Amino acid sequence: MSNTDHYTYRITWSVEDQEFVGLCAEFPALSWLDASAAAALEGVITLVSSVVREMLAVGEIPPIPIAEKNFSGKLVLRMPPEQHRRLATLALEEGVSLNRYLCSRLAG
Repeated sequence: MSNTDHYTYRITWSVEDQEFVGLCAEFPALSWLDASAAAALEGVITLVSSVVREMLAVGEIPPIPIAEKNFSGKLVLRMPPEQHRRLATLALEEGVSLNRYLCSRLAG
């Protein structure tokens, strides 16, 4: 059974709706609108819990919370050869490995 407290929740402001939006990364199709950030968070947590209960009741497996997944730290990335050459050149010009260069670019 999934622990819905372990899912990744986020609250943001919706200019279009003029309300806070509660979101869950593991359930991108779900959201909850409310006038306060706290209520939007509570609403999306309750909604996710309800959906997980329904999934389990019909034998579906809910997504694993991102926080509980194991990541290796390795990422395979495909790109056009010209882009690879350009990035390798930039890394060389900065005196760092391509891996270190890309990590710094992604972090920034």
